[in-house]
Amino acid sequence: MKVILHDLDSRYDEMIGSRCDLVLAADGKYAPCQGCFGCWTKHPAECFMKDKLRQACRIIGHADELVIITKNLYGEYSPAVKNVLDRSIGTSTPFSTYRGKQMKHTLRYGKHDLWKVIVYGEISDAEKDTFRYRAERNALNDGYLRSEVIFLPNLAELEGVL
Repeated sequence: MKVILHDLDSRYDEMIGSRCDLVLAADGKYAPCQGCFGCWTKHPAECFMKDKLRQACRIIGHADELVIITKNLYGEYSPAVKNVLDRSIGTSTPFSTYRGKQMKHTLRYGKHDLWKVIVYGEISDAEKDTFRYRAERNALNDGYLRSEVIFLPNLAELEGVL
């Protein structure tokens, strides 16, 4: 299953929706993670907050390919995208294991294929390096076999890389 998480406005809904199985719009119409860890322990992979991200853990957890479209913000995800990723901590469990010769949380949904980040907006070489590193670490932490980062100076090129 291919899931696209994005911070774009509604002009892109039709194009994005036609290229994936599920869409998570990081539109800010949800609460930020409260850090209660209920999605880890009390209600595995389900947030207690009754908003549009309640099932985000399960949606992201079942994704073979996760495509994140985000505006560059000093070499990091936009705040709206970061909030969605924070709310998906329940894709793993509180238990630990070794993965990639490093201690990681046990995956609730097993391995995945591709963690792909499409970054738009002005970006420096140092910020590109930060994004590549971030995507690689996120992929390893969430059980993705590979990561890819694509930089778009302008969104007119988006259709060609989805």
